[in-house]
Amino acid sequence: MTDRKYRQRGYQDSTPSTSRGGAGGFDAPSRIEGAPRGRSAGRPSEEVFRCKACGERSDAEILPGVVCRKCGAPLRACVQCRHFDSAAPNQCRAPIETPVAAKSRENACRLYEPAIAMDLTGRKTAETPDAARAAFDRLFGKK
Repeated sequence: MTDRKYRQRGYQDSTPSTSRGGAGGFDAPSRIEGAPRGRSAGRPSEEVFRCKACGERSDAEILPGVVCRKCGAPLRACVQCRHFDSAAPNQCRAPIETPVAAKSRENACRLYEPAIAMDLTGRKTAETPDAARAAFDRLFGKK
């Protein structure tokens, strides 16, 4: 291996590692069980149901005939269901007997389950620079 300029040990010097099945011998530490992961690690969040049309937060228990209080969209519709997938056959991941033609209209599908998601919005920031300045002054005291 004297053909390299600086004779440093590198990826070409070692044999492929069998620990991860890849080349280079890189061993990444495994994640500790129960440790947070992802961008929202440790951030408090809750499961919520939001209207797909306007994003308004609503109750997770959806009864027939319930509409969104902000935009008036029916909440018991295919587009509001957790099984809805535009790429799936009949746009539903659940095994349905008859396809529903209008996905955004209310229907009486017995497999309907509201699409619950994690609320990762967090706290709102100060709305104006004056409010932020006032909060700063309250925190550190104006001299």
